[in-house]
Amino acid sequence: MELGLVGLGKMGGNMRERIRRAGHTVVGFDRNPDLADVHSLEDLVGSLAGPRVVWVMVPAGAATQLTIDRLAELLDHGDVVVDGGNSRWTDDERHAAQLAAAGIGFVDCGVSGGVWGLENGYALMYGGSGEHVDRVRPIFDALKPPGDHGSVHAGKVGAGHFAKMVHNGIEYAMMQAYAEGWELLEKVESVENVRDVFRSWQDGTVIRSWLLDLAVNALDDDEHLERLEGRAEDSGEGRWTVEAAIDHAVPLPAITASLFARFSSRQDDSPQMKMIAALRNQFGGHAVTEK
Repeated sequence: MELGLVGLGKMGGNMRERIRRAGHTVVGFDRNPDLADVHSLEDLVGSLAGPRVVWVMVPAGAATQLTIDRLAELLDHGDVVVDGGNSRWTDDERHAAQLAAAGIGFVDCGVSGGVWGLENGYALMYGGSGEHVDRVRPIFDALKPPGDHGSVHAGKVGAGHFAKMVHNGIEYAMMQAYAEGWELLEKVESVENVRDVFRSWQDGTVIRSWLLDLAVNALDDDEHLERLEGRAEDSGEGRWTVEAAIDHAVPLPAITASLFARFSSRQDDSPQMKMIAALRNQFGGHAVTEK
């Protein structure tokens, strides 16, 4: 299958490689010419045989909107656009309507896997009509982890990004719990080897997880996280999760508290936020601020 891929950063570049390893043809465009296969969106669209599938992996908001606007002009009736970035689900509904006016299909896809996805595969949550999803399915199959799980048609347009948004909200709360536990262990004089306490939890305990494994990786790199500033940003999806909970009257005390904790990290050098920052760097390659 042929695929056009727009955006070849940390996620997009690795996704291109994984799709190619599965035997598909990928034509990639990025504003950085050192990463791109073609020099423009026009070249990308012109290099693909119709009906085309173009996957967008650019930052949510204005960058995605500009890309959708241009693809609406360049693509033909029967083509399909996939938004694999972290767009808000309400934007998906607007983009689908905009493209449908030109006879172009739309699928939204939440992608989880970070910098580890190239080798491990990406968990995929996608929304859209069955017809449009089926057009993209060979690419979904190439990206997903091996086995029967890790990929789901969550529902209609917007469902994929809504599911990924909730996933990220849960991620906020899980990281916050590990961070709070780590800070408490560090404060107690009787516990002399906090790193190996975390390591001991990796097998046989009810709190073992990939995030715990990544926490141990971070502590192996910097045992007391002394090189990090206790500050963690939020990508926006935690805020959207809390806003959706308010709209639907669903109580989310743990997720909401974890979001507010990140806000507090921007006021003081928070020990907990050192762990949050370390975990975000481990699983997603997100930038950290070192002292």
